[in-house]
Amino acid sequence: MARMVNCRKLGKELPGLDFVPFDDALGERLYREVSAQGWQTWLEHSKMLINEYRLDLITQQAFDFLHKRCEEFFFGEGSELPKEFVAPAHKH
Repeated sequence: MARMVNCRKLGKELPGLDFVPFDDALGERLYREVSAQGWQTWLEHSKMLINEYRLDLITQQAFDFLHKRCEEFFFGEGSELPKEFVAPAHKH
């Protein structure tokens, strides 16, 4: 049976992550307080950030940027969208 958490992002009890996403206090907190489904919302958001800011994921600066935005996304006011970001039109 999956480990259940009260998901901080989605506000309901859901299966938790199977892994600690970062090797630090934020990673431990995410493991305890964020569901696998909630983590998926971050992955989608982080893809947009990577593309919009053209981040080079092998650099420490990119890691630091995404780490900070991840903390804001789950435990702060939310991660801001880039000023230039235009959401794609939904297909019908």
